[in-house]
This record gives sequence, structure tokens and C-alpha cells, in this order.
Amino acid sequence: MSALAPILCINSGSSSLKFALYAVDDTREDLLARGAVENVGGPDSHSWLQMGTRVTHTPTSTMSDQRAAIGALFELLAAHHIGVPRAVGHRLVSGGPRHVRHARIDALFLRDLRGAVHFAPLHLPTEIDVIEAVGHHYPRLPQVACMDTAFHAALPEIAARLALPRDLWDQGVRKYGFHGLSYEYIMSVLAPAARHGRAIIAHLGNGASMVAVADGRPIDTTMGLTPAGGFMMGTRSGDLDPGVLLYLLAKNTYDYRALEDLVNHRSGLRGVSGSTADMQRLLHERTTDPHAAQAVDMFCYQACKAAGALAAAMNGVDTLIFTGGIGEHAAPVRHAIAQGLGHLGVVLDNDANIRNADTVSAPGSPVTVRVIPTHEDLMIARHSHRLLDPL
Repeated sequence: MSALAPILCINSGSSSLKFALYAVDDTREDLLARGAVENVGGPDSHSWLQMGTRVTHTPTSTMSDQRAAIGALFELLAAHHIGVPRAVGHRLVSGGPRHVRHARIDALFLRDLRGAVHFAPLHLPTEIDVIEAVGHHYPRLPQVACMDTAFHAALPEIAARLALPRDLWDQGVRKYGFHGLSYEYIMSVLAPAARHGRAIIAHLGNGASMVAVADGRPIDTTMGLTPAGGFMMGTRSGDLDPGVLLYLLAKNTYDYRALEDLVNHRSGLRGVSGSTADMQRLLHERTTDPHAAQAVDMFCYQACKAAGALAAAMNGVDTLIFTGGIGEHAAPVRHAIAQGLGHLGVVLDNDANIRNADTVSAPGSPVTVRVIPTHEDLMIARHSHRLLDPL
């Protein structure tokens, strides 16, 4: 291992704990290891660690919660002779209205975070559990919160405000936007000309969103108060007519928990296909399964509409970037979205698109179309390094 104590970057979910270790200083950003503790709360819990090209898998006893998962993570690191990190950086989906910037975690921050759980009830409870578990194991270890909403903090009010009574804005009911760490990374690798032009970044994965960026500043984004908003995703519905939810409530067939499960877990690609949220599987099955074909078509249609709306917000687009699992690997999805944006100057090179090349637009295309793998963990490491007290 490097002589420089690494920064541990954690991205926690309800049933998994993904992590990466980076050696970061003012001259380098070296990935030392990555891995995950998986199936937390279920049977057959296990962990894996990759260092270079070597991957090791370790069965573990059943872990009931994230506190046990953190214990398993530190045991895994010790087993591979990886010492205590100099800091832990956490990806937090939301900090509510009080915390939209990356920050050091202290008792006051944690208190505010507990008070903001209703802004991200699916994510924050687990993320708070992980922060507390790390503090239990290493009370003096610095921890940093990297907010997925931070990139969108400068959204113009005309884009961020919802068409609701003004007192709700004062209560924090507004568009926050998400996938901010991904967008930060993409912006960091763009050439100056692209950063200062009009760009649409499409983060397409199980969770999917887009952002319009003009002259380096976010103009609008598709997700809203929560990550359930925008266009359809793997299991999330995206934007709905509010009357749909009112109808389901009025019919007494759904309560809060049932609606939450519907819009976050039983909709999107999974809901329309009736089988899966996996885009690669749907693409494979669409020639024989009309429901799979419809799910793919709806996703591409809605994503295309979203991109067109963001282009309208900037009066055009110069660069379109695809990232995320679907954006980086699903050439047919990129092709379908681009076809609907031809009137804006989007023209693909089909061979380059099939190869998942860096640049997939045709020579001479008015809009440059790129495929850029995202690195959210690296952004966590960068912000954690920046926010650490001088050693």
C-alpha cells in the first residue's frame, strides 16, 4: 500500500455498501482498491475487494444492518493489510435545505441531517447509520459529506421553484437535483471550450437524470425534490400527473407506504416491462417480448423529450454527454435518443456509437456527442482531501 494513508469513499445503499480507497494529495489521485459489502440484511452476505487486477471474495455471516456492514468492511481492509484511512467520505443523496454543500461532518451536521430525513426517506436513514457506525469504530476519524445536490445549488430560481404556494418554498420544497457528483466529474474532464459552451449531461443508469449546463453553471435538471422525479428510470416512475396519486389515494387502494413503493420500486422499466429493470436484458429480449420493447421505447422517448426541453432552456446545445451504466454501454439507447434530437444538430457516427467510443458524433456534426465514464468515488476523494484539516 501507499505510504500516504488513503481516503475511504463510501456509497451506501439499503442492502449494499460500495467503497473505494484513494491516495490523494496535491500531486496525485491513485485508486488503491475498490469493493463492496453486499446483501446486507439478507442471507448469504459477502464482501469483495479488488486491488489492481486481483479480486478476492469473502463470505460473511448474515449482517442485519449497516453497522454490521461497516464492521465487515474494516475487517476486510485489515485482512488485506490496509490500515486505518485518514478520512472517510460519504456520498449523501440529500441534506435537505440546510446542507447543499460538501462539508465536514460533526455533531451539529448530524443533527440537521436527522431533521432532513423526510427529504430523502429512502436514502438518508441508511446513510446516517453508516456515518454513525464509522464514528463508533473510529471516533476521531474525520468524516466528510459529499452532497449529490451540491452541483445544483446555483440553479436559477425560475428553474428551482415549484408552482406551489410560496410558503412551501420557505419550508424547503423545491427542485434540488441529484447525480451532482457525477456531473461534477464530467465537467472536470471536459475541455475548456465545452465547459464554457452549452452542454447537456445525461446520467443514465438505474437512476437517471439530465442537467443543462451553460458557461459552467447549471441551468436546469430533470430530478426535483427527490430522485423519483424526471423521466422514467429502472424502477422509478419519474414525473407523474399529481392527479394520478390523488386518484389512488381517493380510491383507498394506496396509502403513503404503498405509493412510495409504487413510484420508487414497482414502476419505470420494471413496471412497464413486467419483468426487469435491467436495460441490457430488455434490449436482448425486445425482439421477442413486446413489453420489453415498449419499456425501452418509452425510456428513450422520455429521455429524448427531457434533452429537448433542456436544450430549449439554453436556446440550443453544443455538447451532449452520455454517462452512467446505460449511457456508457447501451449504444441502441444512445442511438434512439439521438435520432429524436436531429433537429438540434445531433448526428451520430453509427460505428463509433456501437464501439462506445469517446466521441460518437459524426464528423461535422453541429453537436459534439461524447461517452464519458463517470467516477463519483474520485469526486468524493477530492472533496474529502480538500476539506480535511491541515495535517
